[in-house]
Amino acid sequence: MNKLSVLGVVLASSIVVVGCGSSSSSSSSAAGGASTGAPTKTTSSTSPSTTATGGSAPGALSAEAQSAATGDIPDSQVFLVLNNAHGGYSLKYPEGWTIQGSGSDKLTISDRNNLVRVVVARGPAPSPASVGAALIAVKSSSPTLTFTAPQKFALPASSGAVKAVYTTESAPNPVTGKRVKLVVDRYVLQGSGGRVATVDLGTPAGVDNVDAYRMMIQSFTWR
Repeated sequence: MNKLSVLGVVLASSIVVVGCGSSSSSSSSAAGGASTGAPTKTTSSTSPSTTATGGSAPGALSAEAQSAATGDIPDSQVFLVLNNAHGGYSLKYPEGWTIQGSGSDKLTISDRNNLVRVVVARGPAPSPASVGAALIAVKSSSPTLTFTAPQKFALPASSGAVKAVYTTESAPNPVTGKRVKLVVDRYVLQGSGGRVATVDLGTPAGVDNVDAYRMMIQSFTWR
């Protein structure tokens, strides 16, 4: 083999090595879990513990007009404990509900039009004025939104939390023309390191989830 041929082989080998070294992979994890035995179980997310920085306030929850009718959460409902390492918190939720966004700063837990959403970001401590201003800003993209004046609300996870109640209406059902009105309790809680969680718990008007939702928000714990 002459010198030019040897040089060509060496160069080709170098290109292959560089190409292999530039590949990347990604992974994702979901929080869920089977329930057997005790009424409260623990599930967890294995994603890194970080939170979003900046950004606007979370938008408003809205029901789906074509969703099947939603009933009350039964008194016999089993609850699991979700540990979201990425957001840095834990929360009880009803077994069997669908979890989306586990391991991220925006997580939703739902059963038809029973909707729960947790958004974690960094920001200043909430106040009734700041929460009200955020809801006014959201109204531009959710014109059916109405809300009560936000008030300070003490929770186990934050003595300086703020609560507001807002309502939205879904788009009309294409068959019946009816809209679904969603009543949402919004809680804004400050954690350590500038973290702020916005927890929305929504239920269709006429459905009574007061006790279950109270237990869920009181179970919220910063990690």
